[in-house]
Amino acid sequence: MEIVILAALVMAAFWLGACPFSLIIGRCLLHKDIRRYGDANPGAWNVIRAGGVKVGLVALVLDIAKGVPFVLIAGLLEYPESAIMAVGFGAILGHAYSPFLKLRGGKAVAVTYGVLVAFPDREMLTATAACMVIGVLLIEVHAWVVILGTAGSLGYLIVTGSAGAQIFFLLAVLVVFILRYFPELKVSPGYKGMLVHWLQAVRH
Repeated sequence: MEIVILAALVMAAFWLGACPFSLIIGRCLLHKDIRRYGDANPGAWNVIRAGGVKVGLVALVLDIAKGVPFVLIAGLLEYPESAIMAVGFGAILGHAYSPFLKLRGGKAVAVTYGVLVAFPDREMLTATAACMVIGVLLIEVHAWVVILGTAGSLGYLIVTGSAGAQIFFLLAVLVVFILRYFPELKVSPGYKGMLVHWLQAVRH
């Protein structure tokens, strides 16, 4: 029975993750197809490009929230950590390969942070966010910032001897990010990030 409930939670997380809230907001509130903006991604950043920060923040909150509820339920039901992560990964896969969009979903960054927020153990969230901030400060290309944030967190977990389930989960997420960002990763990450500009400003 527990396996059946777990499978139901994974599927529910997948279908909730697959709901293209940003695309729906673009069509209903902006009367625009946000995939015609920016990188053609059906995500919150293109809602910002199409309609501004306020409506974009609504889309961002919804994309993050998709990763939360069923992970929380799995935690409340006291499933093992690996099972909770399977539920979370279901939400991430749903967003990245949405059946509603013919498997052409979003980059899955926002929903991944929603999943990390919902995990009982916050170590992955803290490590990933910290590495992402470092990436923002040092790297110009957004795709490489995302990869650095995930790979850096993965490296931290390996060095600190964290549980195998956490390492496997972040490795799987990293693979999804690489697949979703692959065209952008062909470009050099660049070296002049915000930190370099700040240091130059201090010198002057």
